[in-house]
Amino acid sequence: MKPLIAVSTRPRDAGDVSGWPDTKAAVMQLLYLEAIWRAGCLEAMVAPRHLSDDDARQFLSRVDGLVLVGGGDVDPARYQQDRHPTVYGVSAASDELELTLARAAVELGLPTLAICRGMQVLNVALGGTLKQHLEPEEGWGEHRAGQCHSVKVFPDSHLSELAGDQFDAAWSFHHQAIDNLASGLRTTAEADDGCIEAVEYDKSWIVAVQWHPERTAATDPQQQGLFDELAAQARRFRETRV
Repeated sequence: MKPLIAVSTRPRDAGDVSGWPDTKAAVMQLLYLEAIWRAGCLEAMVAPRHLSDDDARQFLSRVDGLVLVGGGDVDPARYQQDRHPTVYGVSAASDELELTLARAAVELGLPTLAICRGMQVLNVALGGTLKQHLEPEEGWGEHRAGQCHSVKVFPDSHLSELAGDQFDAAWSFHHQAIDNLASGLRTTAEADDGCIEAVEYDKSWIVAVQWHPERTAATDPQQQGLFDELAAQARRFRETRV
């Protein structure tokens, strides 16, 4: 059987989707799903909503892996800070769902790939904080350009097993980054300006990247390799539960 991967989705208000003027929607960019399909997996899409810790554990116990996708900013109140004027796209429903899923995945040791916002969600879920805006005048590079840049990978990490010491072309679009790193996570990649580009959980295969591997995975084996390895870990995880 193919591994079943849970994937978080984005909320849309009534009228945001053409042809659906009177109803809300939960949406997903196909780029994520196509990368999951190429890895030989099936998907279970999860709509943004309140989910109790127990319900999250029950749901994740029925899947073999999790992808936390990109999106708007996490509400700074979730990490006890006032909101910076540049914060955008906050969704209480997305925060509630994804923070709960992240904590449950850590508890279960579920193979997880967290992408961009997903990495920030993971850090906040475990008690970390975020830089709410990367100010260029403070020495930060351009991370919101929708362009590719190289990422230095640290040794003795899951990422180094996949890509050696560098991801050559990481497609980047974010204005926030990890500030205080949560307990249990360790930094495994950085950009040239010192921005944390990847973290990993120390007790299971939970890998989080600040860039968007789904954007170029169809043509870049390094990026597709993240999804392929998630699939491999999901297969092993399922075998341990049988």
